[in-house]
Amino acid sequence: MYDFLVVGVGPAGARFARRAAEAGYDVLALEKGEVGEPLACSGHVSTDLWEYVPAEARERLFQNRIYGADFHVGGPGSDAHRFYEREEVSNVIDRVELDRTLADAARAAGADVREGHTVTDVTEHTDRVSVAASTADGTESFAARMVAGADGPVSRVRQQVGLPEPDERLHGVLAFTDEVDHADHVDVHLTAPRFFAWRIPRGEAGVEYGLAAPPSEDVSAMFDRLTAAYDVDTDRFCSGAIPIGPPAETTSERVFLLGDAAGQTKPFTGGGILYGMRAADVAADVLDPTDRSTLDAYETAWREELATEIRLGHWLRRAYSLPEPVQRAGLWLLSGEIGVHMDEPSSFFSRENLAKLVGR
Repeated sequence: MYDFLVVGVGPAGARFARRAAEAGYDVLALEKGEVGEPLACSGHVSTDLWEYVPAEARERLFQNRIYGADFHVGGPGSDAHRFYEREEVSNVIDRVELDRTLADAARAAGADVREGHTVTDVTEHTDRVSVAASTADGTESFAARMVAGADGPVSRVRQQVGLPEPDERLHGVLAFTDEVDHADHVDVHLTAPRFFAWRIPRGEAGVEYGLAAPPSEDVSAMFDRLTAAYDVDTDRFCSGAIPIGPPAETTSERVFLLGDAAGQTKPFTGGGILYGMRAADVAADVLDPTDRSTLDAYETAWREELATEIRLGHWLRRAYSLPEPVQRAGLWLLSGEIGVHMDEPSSFFSRENLAKLVGR
């Protein structure tokens, strides 16, 4: 019997598998297809990412450096309000290669990472969790003292053990062109209902275009209008759900959720790579597979780690739905040099950022 069985080998699942294996636990991690495939997430991340990957992987993953964002109330060609820092605030990376790198780090730490295993059943018992997975050769069964559900926004693990869903799911789409663009700012368009559209330069790797909106909207039509306005043809179209707002509970008797499955994402951007890995580190620090009470400790600890940023992120997202004149006035007032960390809305109130606002 394994100590931990991890379902889903994205950033959160791979990070937990690595940390738990490094702590000496017997870890099995299952991915339904190939690690990193299909792509369903942007590769624009804060520079904090490099704390979580082996140093030698940076050159392989890195595509472009970003110093800020140009915000538009309208579409391409509309007036831009620039927010920037003097040092790079984020990087664009190879998102598929990131997953593979993190999975390899988990393997190197001693975790048993297996691809081509689609989990079909999760059943909790008094002393263990039994898991069934379908493979190309049939069905395999496993047992573990605890199971980590890191299997994305539409989590089979979450459904199987009866945990509640995140508050909301947006529909996100993105695609790429082969344009060479070394620009150091992303474009953000406040044109999608209750969210936004974006253009991210990826250096030699091309340009990423995307948007997200509530699933009741015709997201594909909005995306077509975005790319038509930029006069580009895209390929490698990707589509997926983006969970917003953690559910009331992310643990059951012997199961805990991580990453998108737990709604551990930024409400104002939808990104969850860093939040998921931060929660994975919390889980690795507090969970003992022989002690079910540590699941309560995880529930409390990950919320203490992320709750303030998620709560402020919800408030920030409300600005996307303000009337246009208010948006324009707010962007004009706040644009310029900033001291805000892209993963931490609380940094808006930091001494550094407030000094820059007052000094204008």
